[in-house]
Amino acid sequence: MSRSRILVAAALILSLALVGVYAAAGGASYQPVQVQNPCDPRAEGENSGGLEGLAEEFTLSALDGAACKLGVSRERLARALASKEARERFTKRYHIDDEKLTRAIRAGLVRAVDDAEERGKLPSFVAGPMRGVVEHVPLEQGIELVQDAEKILNGESFLGGIGDAIEELLP
Repeated sequence: MSRSRILVAAALILSLALVGVYAAAGGASYQPVQVQNPCDPRAEGENSGGLEGLAEEFTLSALDGAACKLGVSRERLARALASKEARERFTKRYHIDDEKLTRAIRAGLVRAVDDAEERGKLPSFVAGPMRGVVEHVPLEQGIELVQDAEKILNGESFLGGIGDAIEELLP
């Protein structure tokens, strides 16, 4: 038997073994994960901690709050906010004007602040003023906050460098 035939036979055996292991591990009965209702409270998950963990939780909570207000999934809203074109398609499809989107984004941001304060991630004396800011944030800055809270907390946005101050206060 030639070397090329041996290699082909070995590749065939390995690929069949891979399929067998996949099927034995339950791969044949794959079910997609159910999309969570954004209006339901989010269970506190594990995160990386510190400012990065706070930013991750803040982003997810803000997306949940805004998606709940709009009656869509968090995933659909996240895709819609990815670009101006995606946002235009989304608002047209769901008959949402900029005012309604702004109110939803602000509601999501307030929910994120409330959740962080409730979980002890933000002290009340930080959460209060932060809530006051996000309640009046313009649409574009609100979307920026929802998309990348870590950037915001690190001072790379219109809010300035509050990240260092917040990180010092984190538990």
